[in-house]
Amino acid sequence: MGELGNLERNIADLNSEMASALVAASSTTALEAFRVEYLGRKGRVSQLFKSLADVAPEDKGEAGRVLNELKDHITHAFEERAAGLSSDELRVRLLHESVDMTLPGISRPVGHTHPLSRVQREIESIFMRMGFDVATGPEIETEYYNFEALNIPADHPARADWDTFYITDTTLLRPHTSPVQVHVMESTSPPVRIICPGRCYRRDAQDATHSPVFHQIELLWVEEGLSLANLKYVLELFIHEYFGEGYTMRFSGDFFPFTEPSVQVHIKAPGASRWLEIMGAGMVDPAVLTAVGYDPERVNGFAFGLGIERMAMLKYGVDDIRAFLTNDLRFIRQF
Repeated sequence: MGELGNLERNIADLNSEMASALVAASSTTALEAFRVEYLGRKGRVSQLFKSLADVAPEDKGEAGRVLNELKDHITHAFEERAAGLSSDELRVRLLHESVDMTLPGISRPVGHTHPLSRVQREIESIFMRMGFDVATGPEIETEYYNFEALNIPADHPARADWDTFYITDTTLLRPHTSPVQVHVMESTSPPVRIICPGRCYRRDAQDATHSPVFHQIELLWVEEGLSLANLKYVLELFIHEYFGEGYTMRFSGDFFPFTEPSVQVHIKAPGASRWLEIMGAGMVDPAVLTAVGYDPERVNGFAFGLGIERMAMLKYGVDDIRAFLTNDLRFIRQF
């Protein structure tokens, strides 16, 4: 009975200590430390069970019953404390993380469309509604597609006007999107109705109206029976759609190697006295049609090209092309 008496006293002491330790465990971390200390595999209750070896055989049954009651008691107390602590911590967390639904929301801007992208999409939309498809092509081109197929042979004086970025002796960064028209005509039988938007490159010194990297949209329509009257009609529709009603348009003679006749297109705003040149245009030269396998006696066509930066500057009143390249959000957010 001596060892049983010692065991009972140890149990009473452990119960008293456990109660104080459980009250002091004020967080889930402290509560877990309590569980390990008292109920863990090497905890204090387990150590008491090992003391059964010292209890007399006739007392082992009683000692085992008392130890099991102790373990059940501590386990139950631990579970109650854990449930209460979880509820307390949840209340505190909800109090700190609660959201006042009456407060105004926080604006999360997701970006802003660049004015050049806006203008390109608008121009594409206008011509797509007229029945034109969008065609694209490589920015690195061969001399053939960029010059020869467009009636600009090696000795042609117009070659000097392009001042092109060459990569090798025969490959270059395209100075216009006209090569896309050649690629499409080579693989497509008439009628052909396309617009060709894209980035272009020329050895221009950067200033208020020039940039070595710029964007173009060119249009090509090849079919039977087309004339300058058709070109004028399409351009008038575009100008009224893009700039608004009241704008007037006129042609003036010009020269481009790939069109014959060639014209410059000018517009005048309502009430204005000055004409503004906006693009070059003309009827596709028969030599270009022949180069792609078309019969110029059966079909003809017209084409024009405009600069996206130029159109954006006219529409939004921007007087320096470099403003489009600064990525200054104060500028971009105006559009």
